[in-house]
Order: sequence, then structure tokens, then C-alpha cells
Amino acid sequence: MADRTETEKRNLAKELAAAVRGEVSFAAADRALVTMDASNYRRVPRAVVAPLDAEDVAAALRVCREHGVPVVPRGAGTSIAGQATGVGVVLDFTRHMRRIVSLDPAARTAVVQPGVILDDLRAAAGKHGLTFGPDPSTHSRCTLGGMIGNNSCGSHSVAWGTTADSVRELELLTYGGERVRAGRGTSPTGAPTGLPPHLRDDVKALVDAELALLRTGYPDLPRRISGYALDALLPENGTDLARALTGSEGTLGVLTEATVRLVETPAARVLAVLAYPDESAAAEAAHTLLPHRPMTVEGMAADLVGDAAGLPKGGAWLFVEMGGASPGEAAARAEALCRAAAADGSTDHTVVTDPAGQRALWRIREDASGTATRMPDGSEAWPGWEDCAVPPARLGPYLRDFRALLAQHGLRGTPYGHFGDGCIHIRIDFDLLTPPGIRRFRDFSHDLGDLVVAHGGSLSGEHGDGQARAELLPKMYGPELVGVFERFKALWDPAGGLNPGMLVRPARLDENLRFDVLPKHPVPVEFGYPHDHGDFSAAVRRCVGVAKCRNTTTAPGSADVMCPSFRATGEEQHSTRGRARLLHEMLAGEVITDGWQSPEVRDALDLCLSCKGCRSDCPVGVDMATYKAEFLHHHYEGRVRPAAHYSMGRLPQWLHTAAPLAPALNALARTPLAAVAKRLGGIAPERPIPPLATETFTRWWWRRRKTTAARGISGRTVILWPDTFTNHLSPEVGRAAVRVLEAAGLRPLLPPTAPLRQPGGAFPQPALPRLHRPPLCCGLTYVSTGQLDQARRVMRRTVEALSPLLQDGHPLVVLEPSCAAALRTDLPELLADDPRAARLAQSVRTFAQALEELAPDWQPPRINRPVAGQTHCHQHAVLGDAADRRLRARVGLTGQLTGGCCGLAGNFGFERGHYDVSVACAEDQLLPAVRESTDDTEVLADGFSCRTQLDQLGDRPGRHLAEVLAEALGEAEE
Repeated sequence: MADRTETEKRNLAKELAAAVRGEVSFAAADRALVTMDASNYRRVPRAVVAPLDAEDVAAALRVCREHGVPVVPRGAGTSIAGQATGVGVVLDFTRHMRRIVSLDPAARTAVVQPGVILDDLRAAAGKHGLTFGPDPSTHSRCTLGGMIGNNSCGSHSVAWGTTADSVRELELLTYGGERVRAGRGTSPTGAPTGLPPHLRDDVKALVDAELALLRTGYPDLPRRISGYALDALLPENGTDLARALTGSEGTLGVLTEATVRLVETPAARVLAVLAYPDESAAAEAAHTLLPHRPMTVEGMAADLVGDAAGLPKGGAWLFVEMGGASPGEAAARAEALCRAAAADGSTDHTVVTDPAGQRALWRIREDASGTATRMPDGSEAWPGWEDCAVPPARLGPYLRDFRALLAQHGLRGTPYGHFGDGCIHIRIDFDLLTPPGIRRFRDFSHDLGDLVVAHGGSLSGEHGDGQARAELLPKMYGPELVGVFERFKALWDPAGGLNPGMLVRPARLDENLRFDVLPKHPVPVEFGYPHDHGDFSAAVRRCVGVAKCRNTTTAPGSADVMCPSFRATGEEQHSTRGRARLLHEMLAGEVITDGWQSPEVRDALDLCLSCKGCRSDCPVGVDMATYKAEFLHHHYEGRVRPAAHYSMGRLPQWLHTAAPLAPALNALARTPLAAVAKRLGGIAPERPIPPLATETFTRWWWRRRKTTAARGISGRTVILWPDTFTNHLSPEVGRAAVRVLEAAGLRPLLPPTAPLRQPGGAFPQPALPRLHRPPLCCGLTYVSTGQLDQARRVMRRTVEALSPLLQDGHPLVVLEPSCAAALRTDLPELLADDPRAARLAQSVRTFAQALEELAPDWQPPRINRPVAGQTHCHQHAVLGDAADRRLRARVGLTGQLTGGCCGLAGNFGFERGHYDVSVACAEDQLLPAVRESTDDTEVLADGFSCRTQLDQLGDRPGRHLAEVLAEALGEAEE
């Protein structure tokens, strides 16, 4: 039997490769990447095919049909009901079929392929004052094909409806290979147009036989997404076959092209935020705002929003966007709405006219699908009942009953969503890991299905039925109408080859759960994973698949970093989600079978820059830099490592040893021997070797201290951390920082080079450094290369040396953002057993933070120049840059720094094989921003990697903020 299965697999692979011009992959890594979508479900496919065009789709369907293999169309994989997973061949439309075929501004239509990203279509339409109306929160990565498959909606549905309202014509291929061009209207016989003769006659016969049921069996509400929309085929509804097929979840045909309607976007938009005492009051009020013709009526409560800035005081809020032909008109309409809302229960409001302020508030809403996956106490919450909907006027009573049902089952969740359409999103703290928890999940789902139907609602109000709710469709439609759905499916797909188990004849809602395959007990790991109770599986489970890491565009004013390697390559395996999926499958052991030795996971993590952007930008806080370090530690345990791990992973040791030989080594770096050294060290041949400082920062410090000690510098003592990069490669930054800190009235002191044993309260400083001792280090380079045993030893030595100094509350000022981030996060997470590590982490301050907290009255010099450059990715992700922005404003450095990552990222950009990706990351935001700057612009780059990347790839050098301030202070005594 096994031999027969293997033979069938080889034959399928051979025939698909011969028939399809796009990519065909049976590789474990490619299959692992699509086992899940953004739902609770997991199914393992046999292969992944990325078709080039409609002919490729037809060829793939023919081969699969001949072999009896099912087919699942897939877009961005952000579906929440499981319909983007499958056991056969997954058709990935995001790689090639992503072209906007045409756009007609006069007709307000566009023709698109299924892989077109919504934001790309909106950008193209925006040039003509148009947009595509539906806009789910995943608009920056979801595809039009996926939106049509699910009948997606979004926050503007109160104005522009669902995707079905925006579809004009669909071109599809059935599993049997027949071509369909579905639109609106009938043939002379009254049958839908665009169908093959037999299918046309069969569909007409089914509709004619069930006219009464189709006219009475559907609830009347704006967000009715569940089931097949067969009522669209009624004569009085225009026999709209395109509308009937929208929302069919890839179970009837495979979309190859769509003609969609565009709408005129208002010239100005204003956001009115209305406060209410609680969620019920907001829900009761939402439908009363609809006569004012708002563009959105979105609801959120305090348990989701937390302490977000910019909101009026209240327990729940409605985000109501108003449009107008001018800013004044939009603002006037918003004010009128606020007055009406105040008379109907709103306790406060604010009107946000600033586009940046509006984007900041909308980001809270758009990230909710991720942030809601963690309860306030850190416990996990999951989809499953993500988007049920009721008539808008019933939303208040429904929510009260819904909350009571949650309490009855001992569950918790945070409702939010499209209150104006009666659609609620929620993640619930289901226990999907144990049999009793799964039984509760099932029982609650049946009870909630009854509750939704009792309020006249739809089981799905946006994301479709898939496997999550299809089992419950008889509650909503009754067995007779569900039987009609099954007959309709059989007409289109008699072989049952398209997305089986979804929508009709579904799998049970508690089968195929993606958690079933994970280890039942925590696996041994090195990091503490404090936010996941030390459980690496729980850390990996954080990724729920919303795919914000697949963003290919940057919102205006955004400082987001995630995910630079995906933006450079466009490959799913190089996204944060892709890597998390591979780690999930590594733990499962079914598709990725080598555990920590997996080459598939190693290759995917190879292009992770360890930028930590996902730690802050991922709505659920996936920390791929830490996961990468963990994996590399286990992967190379007891084995020979790549050369770069020895050369750059142990850089602090090498630089400490090389310091006395700096002039000679700098000379050698300019000879042909440098090429040999780079080859032996695993360094990219394209990279020049940065020169070593001929006098390290610490040497300069002790020399200066010896000659200036008599001056008796006083002030609040701060410990200035001599990180490896500042000390050996850019001591000018350290010298500048000393100059500025002293000018601000602070007393910077360097830590000793070994643990202090002296008793007493004095702050001891040796007269000269002990250069034979190993240097203190944050451990960054060891962590980034997964040498965690060495990292822990280095960090323990650092903790021993600094702990006596930190007991008196001295802050630790760190100039290199990556080192500050390592001390703030990696050190306490690797030394979770040492309480001193947490105290050290809490003492860390950036240069700007130290000035703001410890010298608040200091008046810095005015510089009055524009700035360009990039916020360091680790600072953005871990440390925050608010103090830096305020300091820049005080000295007159105007403008914003870009987001993203410079691409050098410590050792990453220097490693052989990474150069092209490193350059692509720099070209994404940093280099264009610097090129576009004026001659008088100050280019800021606090990180050594960022400055090096600018030196090697750009024509403008960057400087640390300390250097800019020191220069403005004037000449310093050496």
C-alpha cells in the first residue's frame, strides 16, 4: 500500500510539472507553509502549485481531476474559518496571478486577477479619485480572490456594502474544466448567462423548483454571509450569478479573473470618536447613527483598547467616519452627528481631522484581530465565532445575551467590530488543547448558533462558514435549504474535488484543530519566554495567521519594521508568519520531520535579520529573533557551525584581542589578504571590512580621566556602557556622548572590566583598565547566532560586574540600540533564574531617555536642520523612540525618520549569501529617504549597522544623535 501511494505521488508530481508552467512543489517546506490559515484548523496538502495564468489553472485542474486529487484555491491565507486549507493541491495565486488587467475610471470598473492585493487596487484606483469599497482590516495583504471567495466586507460596509455588492463579472473554471463567465441577467429561456448548456439548464431547474424556499429562507440583514446566496438567482433579484457565486469559498469554481465595481471616494474624511458608558450602550446607539450616512460605525470597548491615547473618556467607543467634498464639510457633518449622538446617550466625543491622528486610531481597530488573541492576563483566545451578525437594531440585546452565554460556559472574550452592520468580531479563550476544553468549544458553538438564529442573525457576517460554522448551517437555514445548497454544489462539482469539507457536507467543527499535533508538554528550551509561561509551543502558537508581516506597502508616517526579509523577497517562508508555520510543523513532526535539525526551518530562518520588528509590529507579539536564536542553538548543538558564527558571532572576543594590532590589521584589510580572510570567515565578498579604532573608547576614557580627574566633574552619576561597536569601531560616538552628558550636568562613569568585590557605598573606579580581562558584553552577537551557552556566560559576567553599581539606582546608558535591546530583553530572558538580570534590564536607558529623565532642565543647543535616516529597528521594537523624537524637537531637528530595517542588522548583512537581500532592505526605505533629502539635512543613524550600511551603499554618511549634539556644543577638550 505504501509503495502504491508513493508511486501515485510520483506520477502526480511528474504530470503536474509537465503540465504547469508555474511552480509545482511537493517539498515539505512549501507544504508546511500552507497547512494553516488564520483559523483554528490545519490540513496538510500534497502539493502547492503557483499558476502563471488561467491556462495553468486549467492544466492543474485537469491533472488533479485525472488523479482524483482535490484542489483548494488560496490567496493570502487570512481566512478565519479554515477554508484556505486543504488536503490536496493548493493553488497559490499570490505569486503570479496578481495583475490589474485594466481599470476604467469612466465606467468605474477594474478587471483583476485573483492574486491582486486589495491595497494595490486601491492605490491604482485612488489616482482617479476612486476606491474599492470593501476594506477588511487585512487590506494591506488580502487578495481580491480571497475577498470574493469569502464575500469580505470591512469597516466601510455601511457605505459601500460587501464584496458581493462590488462584483460585476467573474471568470471561473469548474473542477470538471468548464469555463464560466458569470454575470447578471438571463438568456431568452430565463436561465443565468455565461454557463455551459448543461449547467445552465440544471441551475435554472433547481431555482425554479425551489422558488418559494429561496424567497422565504434567508434572513434580511446587511451582513448575511453564511451559505450560498442562491436568492441572488431569483428573477426579482436580477438572476445575478456573479453575486450568487461570491462567498462560495472556492467550492464551486476556481476564480481566474473578476470585473469589480469602484466607488468615488470623498475628497475629505473626518473621524468622530463617540464615547459611551459601556459596550451595550454603544451597541444600542450604533444603528441610530445610520440616517446620518456615515462611512463607518465601528465599535470597541475598553477591555480591548486599554490605555490608548486620543480617545474621549468612556467605557466603549464608536469610530464613525464622515466624508465630504471639503474638510469643512466633513467636519461639519461629524459635528452634527456628535450632537445627535449626545442627545442619544453618547457621554463624550472627539473629532479627529488630522490624517495622522486618524491613522493612529484606525490602527488600534485594524490590529484588533491580533491583539484580541491575548486576554489581559496573557491567556490565549481564539477565533471560531469571529464574525456572527444580527440585524443592527438587535445588536444591543444580542450582545447582552452573548455575554451571558459566555459566562454560562465559563468563557471570556472581547467583542468589537462593525456595530453599524450588527457584525461582531471576538476571540474567545477556548481551551483547544484538552478534550474537556474541546467539548466546551463544541457545546458553546451549538448554543451560540441557536442564539444568533434566535436574534434573526447570520452565523457568519464576514469571514464565511468554512469548517468553523458550516456544520451549524441547518440551525440557520433549516435542513431543507441546506439540502438545496448540497444539490447546487453537486451541479457544479459532482466529483467533490473543490475544497471538500467546506460549507456543504462539512467536517465537524472540532476536527482538524491545528493544536492537536503539538507536543502535550513543554519542550526544553534556553530562553525563559516569560509571556508564554516558558512554553515554546505557546510562543509559536502566538502566530494566528493575520499576516500583517506580509505587508508590501508602508502607510504614510509609519515607523513599522516588520518584515524586511519578506518585503525584500516576497516569499512566504521569509515572512514572520511563514517561519512561525514552519516552527509549528517542526514541533508537530508530521511534515517537518527532523525536529531541531530541520533544514527547512534553518533555511527559512537564514534570511531573518533578527530585527525584532515582529516583537512590536506583530499584533500578537511574535518574537522571531528569539525563536531564531533558540533554533540555532539546538540546531548546531554539538556540531560545526557556519564560519560566520565563529567570526562575527564571537566578534567581541576578536575585537578585544585585535585592539592592540588595529593599525596593522587596518592596513591588511586594504590588501588582497582581506579576500582570503573574508572567505575563511564566511563574510560576503562584497563587503569592505570596517576599520578598527586605533584608540578604543575605553582607552580614550582612561587616558582622559587620568588627565582631567582634578577637575572634579560632579552631577548625577550614570553608568555609560562601552558596547563592543562603540568601543572598537566607532569610539567617536562614545566621546561625543561623554561630552553631551557632562554638558547636561551628569557624571558618566564606565563600569569596571570585572566584577567588583569591594564593600561600601563608594563607586570604585580603577586607575587604569585591566586589558587582559575579557570584556564585559551584552551578548548580542552570541544570541543572534544562537550561541546561547556562551551568551549566558558573558551575560552572567556582566550581571556580576554591574549589580553592585545598580543597587544605588544608577541608570545604565547604552548608546548602541541593539546592545540596549539585548540588555533589556535577551539578558533577562536567558538569565530568568537570576533576579539581578531583571534589575539590570530595568536600569537600561537610551541616550535620549537618560537626558530626558536625568537632566530635564538642561537646555540643549539649537541645531535647526531637517533630518533623514531611520529609527533603529531594535529601538523601535524594544526601547521606543518617543524620548528621541522629543529631544530632536527641542533642538530643532525637524522631520520624521523612516521605519523598516537598514538591512545590515549586525552580522546578517556581512554573512556570505545575504548581500542582495541586505541591499534590498536598505533600498526599501532608508536609502531612498537619504537620497531625497536636501544638502543641509542631518542624516541620523544611532546604530553602528545603520551607519555602516550608509557608508557602504549610500553617498551620505550618518551620525549618532550624540555626535550631532556634541558638534553643536562646540569643541571639546581631549
